[in-house]
Formats: sequence, C-alpha cells, structure tokens
Amino acid sequence: MHIELLTYTPEPELVVAAAARLCYSNSSIESLLEKSRTEREAFLEKITSLGHLSVLEHVSFSFGVEGISRACSHQLVRHRLASYSQQSQRYVSHRERFSAVTPDSIAGDAALDQRYQQLLDDIHGFYAELLEAGVPAEDARFILPNAATTKIVVTMNGRELLHFFSLRCCRRAQWEIRQMATRMLELVKPLAPILFAKAGPGCVRGGCPEGAMTCGEIKAVRAEFSALGQGN
Repeated sequence: MHIELLTYTPEPELVVAAAARLCYSNSSIESLLEKSRTEREAFLEKITSLGHLSVLEHVSFSFGVEGISRACSHQLVRHRLASYSQQSQRYVSHRERFSAVTPDSIAGDAALDQRYQQLLDDIHGFYAELLEAGVPAEDARFILPNAATTKIVVTMNGRELLHFFSLRCCRRAQWEIRQMATRMLELVKPLAPILFAKAGPGCVRGGCPEGAMTCGEIKAVRAEFSALGQGN
C-alpha cells in the first residue's frame, strides 16, 4: 500500500477560521484573515470543541492511493461525500500477472498461502486465456478476485475526513482500510494540527461508540493517535 497527499487547500486552518469568523462577526471579507496566529488557533479550538464543523467543508485534501485491494476500495467508495477516480478493470487489462493483496492471516500459514497463491495463478492463467480468445477485458474481469490491487485518487473535505477517520481508524474496522485511513490522517495532521487534533476513532474524543463490541484498549488507542503525525 502506498499513499501520497497529492494536493490540498493551502493554509487550511486559515481558510476555516475565516469562514467561521464570518458566521460570528460583522467583519468585512477583507478583514477575515487579519487575526494573529495565536488568536486564530484559539478560535479554531473553540469552534471545533463546539462541534461547528460545517466550516471544515471549505478545505479539501486529495490523495493518491495504490496497492490496496478491491475489497478495500469497495469499502472506501461507500463514503459518498467524496470524489473518486479509480483505475478501470475495463480499460486497463492485466496481460501481465495482476498484483494482489495477501492478508497476514493467510500469509502466516504456509499451507494456506501456497493454496492462495496457486489460486491467484490459476485465475490469472484463465484470465489470459479469455483475452487471447478475444473476450473483451470488460468481460474477462468478471473472474478477477477482490484481492486484485487497484489505484484510486480520493478527494475529501475536512469534515468528511473527520467522519472517515472516526469510522475507519477504529480497531474494529477491517485491517486494510484502517491502515489506509491511519496513514491518511498521518499525512494531514501536521498540515492542520488543530483541525485534526482529536481526529481518529470515536474513543479519542470520548467513550467507545462500539458499546459491547469495544476493543477494550481505549488508553492504547488514544496514545497511538495522540502521537500520530509527530514524526512528519
């Protein structure tokens, strides 16, 4: 899995603070950006603590993601308040062997891993036969597995990112999308440390929202996400 932050709204916290200040004052447009950094940071901390998150929709972040499975991307695109451009299996054929993700639960068992890799080889072999027989790639792709890797460009605004992190950084999220979400948070947190100060699973900000399904490791999770992004 490889994730890059391709582009983002310049000075995202400045933009969010200006939008929020417009809601609470009669300041002119020209004066919205004039507050000092210290005043701006205090103001941002206040509005985020109050849950005034609509102003975060004025900033966006675009990521390039590759090496995730189709099983992962199917989960990702369920987040509807985002924009996606994904590599097509209709127009991009896999004449060379397609790459695939192998879960650790399979890779850790030599016998299972051998059968898994053999199955992937068999699928690729038949896929190549279909193409050779003149079957269009858009039809041959019907046999490709969820394990097949994909590439996708993802754009989300700041508010949707917070929601995405709340759901997908949780230890109860599927492991692959959790790794992806955690890496995305690691990339954006240094750029907007106040906006993303309490980003992460729900237990970072309060009690565990999973109820009886909790992982039971709230302290460890909070420590993990408190330290996230500090090395960037």
